[in-house]
Amino acid sequence: MHSGSSNLWSEVHYGLLMLLVNTETIPGYTVVEAKGLVSGNTIRAKHLGRDIGAGLKNLVGGELTGYTELLNESRNEATQRMINTAMSLQANAIVNVRFTTSAIAGGAAELYAYGTAVVVQPNQ
Repeated sequence: MHSGSSNLWSEVHYGLLMLLVNTETIPGYTVVEAKGLVSGNTIRAKHLGRDIGAGLKNLVGGELTGYTELLNESRNEATQRMINTAMSLQANAIVNVRFTTSAIAGGAAELYAYGTAVVVQPNQ
């Protein structure tokens, strides 16, 4: 199904593959059908332990690893939800993938992933 572009493919459930790109086109593939906008989101709240650690890091500088982990988990969850929606539309790729974040309430933030679900075929 894919020809050497392993960095573009995201393995989903049961060995199925979904092609994810942040561009409108995919080199080596032709979009044969647009299925529509797909999205996934998650809302996460801060953790008191992470806040204390982040406060200390702010004093001395450095990466806030607790928040980095939280954002990675959130991005993965939102992406998986977007992929699940695309799969339900029988798409095999998502183009123009984008991520955005927003503050919801005191200490809570949303991570939102979206793109266009499409069916692609390898060029001959």
